[in-house]
Amino acid sequence: MESAAMDNIREVVSQASRKAGYADLYLQTGASHSILFEDGRMDTLSSSEFDGLGARVIRGENTVYSHRMGTSASDAAAALSEALGDAGLDALNHKIGGGEPLLKASAKVPPPDVSFFRGLDRKLRSECSFLRQVTLRLRTSVKSVLIVKGDGSIAKDRREYTTFAVHVALEADGALETGYEARSLLCGLDDFWRGGDAEEIAGKALYRGLLMLNASPCPAGSMMVLMDGTAGGTMIHEACGHGLEADIIQKDSSSFRGRIGEQVASPLVTLIDDATTPGMYGSYKFDDEGTPAQRTVLISDGVLKSYMTDILSSRIGNLPLTGNGRRESYQHQPMPRMSNTFVEPGESTFSEMLDGIGRGLLVRKMGGGEVNPTSGDFVFYVSEGYLIEKGKIGRAVKGATLTGNGPEALKGIVSVGRELVLDPGTCGKSAQSVPVTDGQPTILINNLTVGGSDTGDDS
Repeated sequence: MESAAMDNIREVVSQASRKAGYADLYLQTGASHSILFEDGRMDTLSSSEFDGLGARVIRGENTVYSHRMGTSASDAAAALSEALGDAGLDALNHKIGGGEPLLKASAKVPPPDVSFFRGLDRKLRSECSFLRQVTLRLRTSVKSVLIVKGDGSIAKDRREYTTFAVHVALEADGALETGYEARSLLCGLDDFWRGGDAEEIAGKALYRGLLMLNASPCPAGSMMVLMDGTAGGTMIHEACGHGLEADIIQKDSSSFRGRIGEQVASPLVTLIDDATTPGMYGSYKFDDEGTPAQRTVLISDGVLKSYMTDILSSRIGNLPLTGNGRRESYQHQPMPRMSNTFVEPGESTFSEMLDGIGRGLLVRKMGGGEVNPTSGDFVFYVSEGYLIEKGKIGRAVKGATLTGNGPEALKGIVSVGRELVLDPGTCGKSAQSVPVTDGQPTILINNLTVGGSDTGDDS
């Protein structure tokens, strides 16, 4: 049963929406714990609780946003009046109510048990004499959101997130290398560990660091690149996904602008954004504007079908509303953002793709990189890679980079594997970070430019 204050707030939001063109209200409560273990000791333990709200008014292409701490009815009324920018709501303010919370605080998340940190640190060091540093991070959080939409209807969602990450630094004969592995899921801590234990995650980080200690410098040149599903969807996300967000399109900052219905990728490529996938890090029931989550086909058989939109970009461009309006917190305006973005599986097996490569690079894990969203040009770093010679996987290499153009790389995909691998993480855009998942099967890309540190004989 809704309170009288909530009924009045819904009436106020509806009135503001009619007056301005569109208005809505976003309320959020939550709590989190973050733990950092480094250099053999607990370095940082922090806990926080947060609640607040934001009121938005859209007039044409312009947005006014007002936010404040607290979720009371009076806070909501004040923020709405401020965003509206005149006395148009004063007549209703007197009946809204005072300090009654419109959204109850989320259930507290108990501090996680991290007694295993010291044991895991000791175990890793006992297994490898080259270890110089072990960094363990664990973060748990819960967030409840309530959105009063422009028509006065309400959408609610509750989201729990857990992330555990391991970073190791190793040194041998003066050479320093690192290894990293992380797991992030949309669930509480108990369910999180059912997907695998901390030793498994740490073992992958250590393996990658040891591999790079013994790797050879990567030769440079144009070659075929076999990108394993375990590489993550970094290239798809950064070089292609952001260019399909409608606000980027409308700023004339995307190479995909005005190309709906055109062939923009290999016919083997179907690209999906799906916030409805259960348990994925970028999933939700409603986006942060109250639009139901959905599965959006962005590219089908190489043909561009859709952009990702929020309410503002949908209104400006007369585009379908796709449920991609997301924000970091109540302090931020929503904008079009990816959720769980991936290339659908194809028909090729790994061995079939490998057999067709005379000289190339197998990428098992991607690092960071840089992308120009206007042109789609990118440079990505490879954190785990192997040379391929005559259809055989050869030695591990380090210092490899991939240089190219996102749309051109999509066109250059000549094979798509059968097994989809999803990789969770955090996406930054316009100083906001949101949880996402990227993914792809193994894909074979023709003639990417591989940069490397080996300028001599690569034999």
